[in-house]
Amino acid sequence: MGTIDRVVRVVIALVIAILFFTHIISGTLGIILLVAAGIFALTSLISFCPLYPLVGINTCPKEK
Repeated sequence: MGTIDRVVRVVIALVIAILFFTHIISGTLGIILLVAAGIFALTSLISFCPLYPLVGINTCPKEK
C-alpha cells in the first residue's frame, strides 16, 4: 500500500469519526461508516489491504 493511499484512508477515517462523535451522522448509517473508518485506519496502520491482491491493485511504488 502506497503512502498516498495510507494518508487518504487515515483522513477519511478521521472525518467519519469526527462526524459520528459530533452527531452529524448517527443511527445505523453512522455505525456502518464508523466500522468502515476503523477498517480504513487498521489497514493503513498495517499497510496492507486484503482486497487489493484479490482484484490485482497495487498502490505501492515499484522499487528500483
